[in-house]
Amino acid sequence: MANITKKVSWSSRADESGAAGEETALLNGSELSRHLAKIGRLSTVDLEEMTSEEESQRGKPKEIPHNEKLLSLKYESLDYDNIENQLFLEEERRMSYMSFRCLEISRWVVCGLIGFLTGLIACFIDIVVEELAGIKYQVVKENIDKFTEVGGLSISLILWAVLNSVFVMLGSIIVAFFEPIAAGSGIPQIKCYLNGVKIPRVVRLKTLLVKVCGVICSVVGGLAVGKEGPMIHSGAVVAAGVSQGRSTSLKRDFKMFEYFRRDTEKRDFVSAGAAAGVSAAFGAPVGGVLFSLEEGASFWNQMLTWRIFFASMISTFTLNFFLSIYNNNPGDLSNPGLINFGRFESESVAYNLYEIPLFIAMGAIGGLLGALFNILNYWLTIFRIRYVHRPCLQVMEAMLVAAVTATVSFTMIYFSNDCQPLGSEHSEEYPLQLFCADGEYNSMATAFFNTPERSVRSLFHNQPRTYNPLTLGLFTLTYFFLACWTYGLAVSAGVFIPSLLIGAAWGRLCGILLASITSTGSIWADPGKYALIGAAAQLGGIVRMTLSLTVIMVEATGNVTYGLPIMLVLMTAKIVGDYFVEGLYDIHIKLQSVPFLHGEAPGTSHWLTAREVMSSPVTCLNRIEKVGTIVDTLSNTSTNHNGFPVVVQVTGGDEPAKLCGLILRSQLIVLLKHKVFVELARSRLTQRKLQLKDFRDAYPRFPPIQSIHVSQDERECMMDLTEFMNPTPYTVPQETSLPRVFKLFRALGLRHLVVVDDENRVVGLVTRKDLARYHLGKHGLEELQLAQT
Repeated sequence: MANITKKVSWSSRADESGAAGEETALLNGSELSRHLAKIGRLSTVDLEEMTSEEESQRGKPKEIPHNEKLLSLKYESLDYDNIENQLFLEEERRMSYMSFRCLEISRWVVCGLIGFLTGLIACFIDIVVEELAGIKYQVVKENIDKFTEVGGLSISLILWAVLNSVFVMLGSIIVAFFEPIAAGSGIPQIKCYLNGVKIPRVVRLKTLLVKVCGVICSVVGGLAVGKEGPMIHSGAVVAAGVSQGRSTSLKRDFKMFEYFRRDTEKRDFVSAGAAAGVSAAFGAPVGGVLFSLEEGASFWNQMLTWRIFFASMISTFTLNFFLSIYNNNPGDLSNPGLINFGRFESESVAYNLYEIPLFIAMGAIGGLLGALFNILNYWLTIFRIRYVHRPCLQVMEAMLVAAVTATVSFTMIYFSNDCQPLGSEHSEEYPLQLFCADGEYNSMATAFFNTPERSVRSLFHNQPRTYNPLTLGLFTLTYFFLACWTYGLAVSAGVFIPSLLIGAAWGRLCGILLASITSTGSIWADPGKYALIGAAAQLGGIVRMTLSLTVIMVEATGNVTYGLPIMLVLMTAKIVGDYFVEGLYDIHIKLQSVPFLHGEAPGTSHWLTAREVMSSPVTCLNRIEKVGTIVDTLSNTSTNHNGFPVVVQVTGGDEPAKLCGLILRSQLIVLLKHKVFVELARSRLTQRKLQLKDFRDAYPRFPPIQSIHVSQDERECMMDLTEFMNPTPYTVPQETSLPRVFKLFRALGLRHLVVVDDENRVVGLVTRKDLARYHLGKHGLEELQLAQT
C-alpha cells in the first residue's frame, strides 16, 4: 500500500471555453506528508517513474481515458453557492416586496415556457418520425409483397438496408462532425450537470438542433433505439436557454430574465426542463417530477417541486393539444406522451396474490439480464474509446449497425413460419404476408417491421396466441444484442424503448409458458400483463431507477392496479443488478472520468480528515492586491485555481495572514476586463461603479485571461477586492472528518471549501475532485488518479 500520490496535471490545456481546470494545489510539486496505509493506489500510469521523454510529452493533448479509475481534470464545477458580496447584498436590499413577487412570477412564466417549448419539440419529433417511418415501411412493404411472388427478395433486403443506412448516416454525420455531445440519450450528461459538473457544450442551442435531427434519423433508420431519452436532454437545453433570456450562440440578448443569469437559478430551471422532457416522452407529469428528484436535482424544496410539476403538466398538455390537431381530433386531450402503452383494462389484466412471487422472480431475471447488458456495453464502450474515436469511423460503425439491424430483421422474418390470422380488429400498421396463406400475416414482422413503440404496444395488447414461444425467444435474443451494440453509437438515441421491448418480449414468453404448464391456462389471464412486468424488470435492470420509473409505468399504462407489482419488480431488479455492476448511466459517467459526487461519502471514510483530503498549499490573494500579481496568478498554467482565498495581514506585520473572504477566477477576470483599479478610480471622477449586471452579462462564457490586455503601467496599479469577494465563505477545521466535509460540500452545493487552522489561517482548500477521488472498491476505500484528459 502506498502514500497519497501527488496530484499532477498532465497538460496545461484548458477546455474549449477557455476557463482553466480546477485543480487546487499540489500542482506545484508539493505533496502531503501523511501516509494513508489503507488507500490503494489506482492508476494506469506510475507518475513517479515517468521518463524525461514522457514528461516532455505531457503538454500534448491526451486521448479520452479508457479507464474508469481516472478522474479528469478538464471538468469544472458549477458555482451553485451564491456569492454574497457587497454588490449582491446591496442589490437584494434595494429590491422591494413587489420586486420579489415579480421575480417569483417570472419563475412561473419561465417554467410555463419551458413546458410549452418542450411539448412542441416532442410533437415535432413524433410527427416527423411517424411520417418518415411510414413512408419507409410502406415502400419496403410494397417491394417485399412484389418480390415475394416473382422471386428476388434480396432486392428488398438491399432496399431496406440502404434506406436504414442513409438515415443513420445523416444522423451520425451531424453528431460526429458537428456536436459529439449530442450522442446518446443525454441523460448521463444532464445528471452530471445537475450534480454540479460543467459539461462543455451540453446545454447549447446547437446541441439541441443536432439532438432533435439526430434522434429523428436514428429512429427512422430502424436502429434499436427510442426517442424518449433524448427528450430529457432536449428539455434541459430549452430550459437553460429560455431561463437566460438570450442566446449566446446567436448573439441575441432579449434583455429578459437577467436576474436568473447564474448557476443557482439556471440549475433549477434545467431540473424543470428534464422533468418536462420525461413528461412529454411518457405522458407522465408526476413521473417527470420524480425523475428530476431521483436522478437529477441535488437540491429540492417545495416551491421548486410545484414549479417543476407545472412545467411537466404544460409539456404534456401542449403535446396532447397539437397531436390532437394532427390526428384530426382537435381538442381531444386524451393522447398520452410520445410512447403510448395503451390502456390496460382492470378486468383483463387482474392479478392474484400467488402471482406476486412470480413477478419478483421476473424482477430478478430483469436484474440479471440488465447486468449482462451493462457489462457487455461497458466493454464495447471501452473498445470504442480506444479504436473508434475518429468521426469518420464513428459514422461507418453507425451505418454498419443500421445495415446489420436491417439484415438480421429481414432474415428473422424470412425464416419465421409463425403465421397468424389477419383479424378484422387487427391493429398492425404494416402487416407482411410473405409466405403465409391469404388472410394471414407474419408474426415476426410485427416485432421487427415496425417502430419500437408500436412493437411494445403490440406485445402488451395483442390477443393471446398472437405470438408463438419460438418467435418471442428468438426476438428477445436478437434484439438484446442489437440494442447493446447500438447504445453508445455516435447517434442521438435513448435506451428506454429498446429495454421495454426486450423485457416485453421475454415477459410475454413467460406468460405463455406459465399458461402452457398448467392444466387451466386461463387462470394466468392475458400474457400482456407479463409483458408489462417483464418490460419494467428489464428497464429497471438496465437503468436502475425505482421511484420515478414506477410512477412513469403506472401513468403510461393508465392503470394504478399494477403499482405494487411494478414497484416490487423494480426494487428486485435494482438489488440483483447492483450486486454485479452499476446502472448504465453511472457506467458511462465513470468511463468519461467525470468527478460525480454521490449522495453520501464512502462508508469507510470516517478515519480520513480534511487535512488528508485537501489540496495545499493554496494560492491566496491580499485584500488589496497588485494588478500584476493577479494577472500573473491567473496566467500561470501550473496553478489553474478557480477560487482564491482572500487574506488580510494582522497589524503587527509578523503574524501570518488570516482569511477574510473568497473570490472566484471569473470575478477577477471581469474586474480586469473593466479595469477596476484603485489608482484609476481615484484619478477619474467619472469612473463607473461596477454592478452585478456586469458579471451577469459575462456569464456563462467568461473570457480567458489571455484575451485581456493589461499595460505595464496598469500592472503597477492596485485592486481592492473588498467589495467583490464573498466575505463569509464556508470553512472547516482541518480535523473535520471526510463524511462531514462531504455532507457540507454536497448539501450546500459548494465549489470550494476552505480549510483553516485554529487561528483562522488558510491551510488548504477542498474541491469536488478532492472528494470524488475516494470511492469504495472491492478492496475497501480506494483513491483514483487525477489526469488532464
